This record gives sequence, C-alpha cells and structure tokens, in this order.
Amino acid sequence: MPVTAKLSSRFYEKLGEDVTNELVDWINSVDATYRTELREINEQNFARFDARLEQRLAESDGRWERRVSELRTDLITGLADVKSGLKWMYAFWAPTALAVIGIGIGVISLVIRR
Repeated sequence: MPVTAKLSSRFYEKLGEDVTNELVDWINSVDATYRTELREINEQNFARFDARLEQRLAESDGRWERRVSELRTDLITGLADVKSGLKWMYAFWAPTALAVIGIGIGVISLVIRR
C-alpha cells in the first residue's frame, strides 16, 4: 500500500506550492521505485530459497529411501536368522518332546497294569 508523502504548510509558505508539490512528487516517485526494487529482490530471494528447499527435500527423500531399504534388508536378514534358529529349536525339542511323551505313556501303562 503506497504512502503518499505530505509536507507541512511551512514548506508551502517558504518554497511555494509548485516547488513543494514537485518535491512531494519526487519523494513519492523515489518511494515507489524503492518499493518495486525491494519487491523484486524479495521475489528473487524467495525463488532461490524455494530452489534450495526443493533440493534439500529431494536429498532428504533419497536418504530416507536408502535408510528404509537398509532397514528392510536388515529385517529380512533378521527374520531369516530367527527362522533358522526356530528350525534348530524344532529339531532339538521335537525328539525331546516325543521322548517325554513316550516315557509318560510308558509310566502310565505300568501304573495301569499294576
């Protein structure tokens, strides 16, 4: 919103209306020029900021994608290790459980025969 410069009545009394109006017009013109330049500089700075932000977001996305990929690989490897461990546990505990059940059945049949 432009602000129009006004000068006190003393300027008009001392310099006259024409000179004072010319001075006011010049001040307003300088103000408008500076505002326009400032707006252009701000737009350029915002464009640079926006470009940097886009670049950093793209880099961040790439890093997150790599981290997720590494995590997925670690998870798959870990699950394969757990599966392998479960197979060994099954190989150990299944015969043991069968032996315990067999002993239990044997003891029960001995108790029933007596």
